[in-house]
Amino acid sequence: MERQQPRPTRQDTGAPTVRRPRAALAGAAAAVTAMALGTAALAGCSSDSTPSSAVSAVASAAQSALSAAASAAQSALASGASAAQSALASGASEFASAAASAEAAASSALASVKGGLEAKGDLTLGDVTTDSQGRAQVQLTVKNGQSQSYRYSVQVNFTDQSGNVLDATVVSVPEVAAGQSAQATAVSNRDLSGDVKAVVARAVRY
Repeated sequence: MERQQPRPTRQDTGAPTVRRPRAALAGAAAAVTAMALGTAALAGCSSDSTPSSAVSAVASAAQSALSAAASAAQSALASGASAAQSALASGASEFASAAASAEAAASSALASVKGGLEAKGDLTLGDVTTDSQGRAQVQLTVKNGQSQSYRYSVQVNFTDQSGNVLDATVVSVPEVAAGQSAQATAVSNRDLSGDVKAVVARAVRY
């Protein structure tokens, strides 16, 4: 009967080297690394800065940042609204100034007519329309009921529904024979929006 050889042990220096699987070694290394990282993280929290206080500080900083951002956005909106309001007010002021200047110029033009006679009763106006350039226009009809021919100068004011003058212009009508009628068109000096009316501010014949 053949004698069995004894199994090698660690004390047996002649025993072959036992190699552990690489996966086991890698797992051990990962465990050691995780332990080291955990230790470092715990060490980073000093006695005067606990994890809960750190979280509270981060939350407080985030809240402060959000509050600052909201305040900045609100300030920007307020500034934009103020700038827009100022621009609108400035535009309205300039428009009103231009309308006043146009009305004054038209009145001055009629005042310069020598020997002119009031003739508003000789005028009728049509409906206000808009030309191809966006300007208001209205057709006027002059009826000379006198016994002789006359020329006419007519101041037409363009107004809003409240009667505020938006623009003014002067129309010159060539000589109209006695008992005859003539037509002309008054056109605003600039674009006018909204519901625009036209009125004869003054008319003279001469």
